[in-house]
Amino acid sequence: MTTAVLSSLIRPLVEARLPDWVEPLWFMSKEEAIELAPWAEIGWFDFNQPGPMCEVVTAATNLKWLNSIYAGLDFLPLDLLNERGTIVTNGAGINAITIAEYVVMLMLAHAKGYREVVRAQDRHEWLQDSPGKRELAGERVLLQGLGAIGKLVKTRLEAFDMEVVPVRRSGADGALGPDEWRGKLSEFDWVVLAVPSTPDTHHMIGADELAAMKSNAVLVNVSRGDVVDQAALVDALEAKGIEAAMLDVTEPEPLPENHPLWSLDNAQVTMHLSGRAQTGMFQRSADRFIENLGKWHAGERVEPQMDLSLGY
Repeated sequence: MTTAVLSSLIRPLVEARLPDWVEPLWFMSKEEAIELAPWAEIGWFDFNQPGPMCEVVTAATNLKWLNSIYAGLDFLPLDLLNERGTIVTNGAGINAITIAEYVVMLMLAHAKGYREVVRAQDRHEWLQDSPGKRELAGERVLLQGLGAIGKLVKTRLEAFDMEVVPVRRSGADGALGPDEWRGKLSEFDWVVLAVPSTPDTHHMIGADELAAMKSNAVLVNVSRGDVVDQAALVDALEAKGIEAAMLDVTEPEPLPENHPLWSLDNAQVTMHLSGRAQTGMFQRSADRFIENLGKWHAGERVEPQMDLSLGY
């Protein structure tokens, strides 16, 4: 028998489907999870906050395989997991559809001035003209990140007749290489960030990059808040150095109530809701977990596996 310590939140979706070689132990709280963690060979320890997850993972000294619904697990003690030889499967791709749709929504909302339309309705005011005059068709997009989310963003934006240029290590197939994109920033109307949080992507958009962008360029971030130097972004928005920023992620989260991003007219903060704007996340995660259990038992590779040395 293999002991699996699992959150009770996913119990209704997986319990009846667990194979007979799995002995499940269910937890309802962080305290229960920490108590059960040392027994876990397989663990699914998701909580809403990073802190409890880190505590439980640290206590799981016998853990062979850690599964999570979250795509970004850079907050976990990855060095410790690597040292222990723990395999980690994350939620990469689980929310790709809804996040890609969110990118399109943010871009259309800005292009058509929809924020002002909603405010006018709240005032019961009949606008005589559209507050947004921008058309997506024909505009150029620099896409940072061509993983599960980025690939769906690309096809959806191309359906609006936008030219999407991704950044790839190889620079092949019309993409820009990692050493090329900064010199091309002035050629793009939109910059979309869909990259993991790693030392290489930390503050990849800073004062220099913002200064190189078009004055009518729009930054869209659905990756992680620390990918952008937020202080430099506030300065650029206040100076109208770029047209706007559409931010599903910030640093920190939640964003403090007195932070200037809340009140800037050319910033929109959507509170990291993009991945939550759907109903199928838990079902897709449960289906993937059950499929991976079969692979695990057969000695096959479980997917998608994180490279713990890279952090994604």
